[in-house]
Amino acid sequence: MKYIVGIGGVTNGGKTTLTNSLLKVLPNCCVIHQDDFFKPQDQIAVGEDGFKQWDVLESLDMEAMLSTVKAWVSNPQKFAHAHGVNVQLDTSDTHILILEGFLLYNYKPLVDLYSRRYFLAVPYEECKWRRSTRSYEVPDPPGLFDGHVWPMYQKYKQELEADGVEVVYLDGMKSREELFLQVLEDIQNSFLNCS
Repeated sequence: MKYIVGIGGVTNGGKTTLTNSLLKVLPNCCVIHQDDFFKPQDQIAVGEDGFKQWDVLESLDMEAMLSTVKAWVSNPQKFAHAHGVNVQLDTSDTHILILEGFLLYNYKPLVDLYSRRYFLAVPYEECKWRRSTRSYEVPDPPGLFDGHVWPMYQKYKQELEADGVEVVYLDGMKSREELFLQVLEDIQNSFLNCS
């Protein structure tokens, strides 16, 4: 069985932390990070807001990401081997792919591939504070969060809701352990329902 899990949501909502925790315990599991598909900095447009448009779908090579997902779908074991993932088959022969990123559910060709979609959310003030404590390869210029990052998050969240994309909303204010156990239990229950 092949199972694709999306861990999406707001910037600094806990997506990578949750993904890394799941990776440690799920059988035959690989991860694709959306951040690995950013276009080069010189290809990122400057918007009307005056900021480089990092938080828009056009800043990502989503065709390359889709191609990578399809490579996993066609042969999970070969994909794992090619990407240096040590996969040991368990008796259920279940293969899991986690896609982690901030715009996972707004790229139509990917939407129907998910077995389960999770969306982490945190309130504005918490998100802004968490982002201010992180250091990025390309540092945030002053005003980026309020002038671009948060408005783009709201825009894309509204679009996925308007498109009727079903997601399981997760409260990013919960402890890491609570979130991990909630998602792990949900995934395990989904396995049981599929078998």
